[in-house]
Amino acid sequence: MPGDEGGQQDLLPRYLAGLADPNPMHRYRAAEALGRLRDPGAVEGLIRALDDPDWRVRVKVAWALGTIGDMRAYRPLEHHMQDPVDSVQEMIRESLDRLRRGGG
Repeated sequence: MPGDEGGQQDLLPRYLAGLADPNPMHRYRAAEALGRLRDPGAVEGLIRALDDPDWRVRVKVAWALGTIGDMRAYRPLEHHMQDPVDSVQEMIRESLDRLRRGGG
């Protein structure tokens, strides 16, 4: 937050917790915020969120993993290529491509 010393570091746990919120829109926004932070500390939580029941959240999680650019996400993304929703598959393909090209 503006004016906060180390504010970005304080946001990571809050956004990671948001991935478990009962409201899918809050999970979606948390995944988006984590992607924008580009903090590799978010990767493990985002990988777990690839199994979110809401396809829109899964799309945003895949986007965030590609944006962060950490190769730890490569195999989990590959594993989720069989997602039943085409939009999720498309974003996973884009994120895998970003990772192959060197990330974020």
